[in-house]
Amino acid sequence: MSLLLEQLDWLAHQRADAFALQDADSRLTWRELQDRVQAVRGALTQFEGAAIALVGDNRLQWIVCDLALMGLKVRVVPIPPFFSRQQIDHVFEQAAIDLVIGDEDAVRAFHHGPQRIPESGVALAVLRNPRPVVEHYEKVTFTSGSTGTPKGVRLSLASLEATAVAIAEAMAEVQVTCHLGVLPYATLLENVAGLYAPLLQQVTVQVRNLADLGFNGANQFNVFAFFQQLQSLRPDACILVPQLLMALVSACEHGLPVPQHFKFIAVGGGKVSADLLQRALALQLPVYEGYGLSECGSVVCLNRPSARRIGSVGKHLSHVSLTFTDAGELLVRGNGMLGYLGEEEVCGPIATGDLGWMDADGFVHISGRKKHLFITAFGRNVNPEWVEAELTARPAIAQAAVFGEAMAENVAILTPRSGFDWQAVESAVAEANQQLPDYARVSILIPTVEPFSVNNGMATANGRNCRNVIEQHYLRSQGEHSMSFFEQLTTLTTAAREYLLSAPVIQAVPEGRFQLAGYQFFLEQAYHHVKHTVPLMMACGGRLPQEKEWVREALAEYIEDEYGHQEWILNDIAACGGDKEKVRNDQPDMAIELMVAFLYDQIQRQNPMAFFGMVMVLEGTSIKLATQMGKIVQQKLDLPNQAFSYLYSHGELDQSHFDFFRNLMDKVTDLKDQQAIVHSANVVYRLYGDMLRSIPLASTQPEQQSQESSHAAA
Repeated sequence: MSLLLEQLDWLAHQRADAFALQDADSRLTWRELQDRVQAVRGALTQFEGAAIALVGDNRLQWIVCDLALMGLKVRVVPIPPFFSRQQIDHVFEQAAIDLVIGDEDAVRAFHHGPQRIPESGVALAVLRNPRPVVEHYEKVTFTSGSTGTPKGVRLSLASLEATAVAIAEAMAEVQVTCHLGVLPYATLLENVAGLYAPLLQQVTVQVRNLADLGFNGANQFNVFAFFQQLQSLRPDACILVPQLLMALVSACEHGLPVPQHFKFIAVGGGKVSADLLQRALALQLPVYEGYGLSECGSVVCLNRPSARRIGSVGKHLSHVSLTFTDAGELLVRGNGMLGYLGEEEVCGPIATGDLGWMDADGFVHISGRKKHLFITAFGRNVNPEWVEAELTARPAIAQAAVFGEAMAENVAILTPRSGFDWQAVESAVAEANQQLPDYARVSILIPTVEPFSVNNGMATANGRNCRNVIEQHYLRSQGEHSMSFFEQLTTLTTAAREYLLSAPVIQAVPEGRFQLAGYQFFLEQAYHHVKHTVPLMMACGGRLPQEKEWVREALAEYIEDEYGHQEWILNDIAACGGDKEKVRNDQPDMAIELMVAFLYDQIQRQNPMAFFGMVMVLEGTSIKLATQMGKIVQQKLDLPNQAFSYLYSHGELDQSHFDFFRNLMDKVTDLKDQQAIVHSANVVYRLYGDMLRSIPLASTQPEQQSQESSHAAA
């Protein structure tokens, strides 16, 4: 029996009417929580041995599912909501996922007809006949490593519960009554320290979806939305990563009211600058740094009110013991993982890969990653995380990646924080350098074209730098050419482009799984965005400053070439048997409406150069797919040439237009213009990909469908 479920059973009887969980719309008592957990658990016992993906945002249903699965003979795989489609596919393949469980909306993204589990608000979808893959409960937490490819860490129930017990013991002196879950529950830190430990402490957990907390994807955060939730809920405790702490501290320093209700703010998941902790202390924010890793079940060390030392990650918790190798690498004993998914089980201590030491009072200090240590041309060892923490502690710097292997001068790749210009960044670096020894100071500064993120492969899911990718993009070895902006644009939109190209219709057309209705739908949506192409170009040209006359000249050529193309599409629709006047007056698909509105907004309110992100997507995709796909569709549906004037004109024959675009982009040197174009292209790739996913398809290939009909008749 699970220790956590025993505690839940006790609370359901001893504190039946006290509130366990509360979201924006409802509350669950301990008794109601247990009832829902038991209902879901009963429905899942038939799937013992299977691998189950737990999906969805931070919602009550996620917690119910997680607790219901505890102790069953299943493999539980939480899916972070910010994982890309490619990462999710990788996880499903590696973990041999058979079932998906969560709230109905989340499950529906994986299966069109999920089964509802009565009295729970939970839905379940069976993707294929479950296969026995485990004999005991295990949770597999996938963390995207330095390559961006998620790696599965297998954890036993005993390991997870031992960590939760140790955290609860350490937090007993704080007497928390209300915890706000800020990080995704699919991340192990919030899962164990923000759900399991509070359950053991009989603490009410406030549950809010990530968007309400201010998150937009994996790397964007609206601190004002976060403050609204804090003022409304007034929690005693929460868990933050360094970037979120930086946002909180900066907002308070710039006039937002300092939250007085907190008793404990844990911060972990990355190196925290001592300067940032001191600034939090000056605001009287009760911030306590900790340390942990997935391979050890999450938290290993934690500062707390009775044992706190700024600059350290605290003392180790009761469930582990620590030693350091002669080289300074931290080893953890007592609560290790079962092993990595697909690899042999691990015995003995966990080699963390982190360098550090323990002082005479038992406080642990982490200096950086062993594999990231670089040696300068003068033979000095530098841990880049240390320098990066000092840089990002300054309000002007949102992200930093530092390199210096065999270099005479250290290089920093920097992302300015919103509202700060490059001059402010340079001043911030000069300030940080004053806190660093001369051998660790940064001399060469390079601005990012786009922030490091999961989507562009330059950051992991928890915000850590993917150094190999960053170095490859921004630091070229001698003899290689520096990347042109078009090359950077192509690289930095890779993930979003793959999302578009992975739309089911791309595979379905060559397989013959399409129908006339699908082609008509595509043409209708094409009409609704192409009719805005010339107006968008005119709006862009009208907003350009005088020094960009060369861009306005290029737009004039585009307008001449593109004018009237929407009428071509209407004629194509008529040639397919459609009603072109009806289409002219219809509303577009939501994705296309959002795409067009986004572009107008970017041009009018942000940067008119964002228009060229759309050009990158639509012309690049046309060259790659239009002619090839058009010929297949025409042949299969036996349609006349008059139904393909739009596709064929924007296919391979449009190559000269794209060459013109490439040359134009390579003339763009302004950093803000480049960032606007990259951002726009990523958004348009996503929205256009959503439209492609809305195209109705035939469920089976014609030959297979015919065979199935024959079998049915027989």
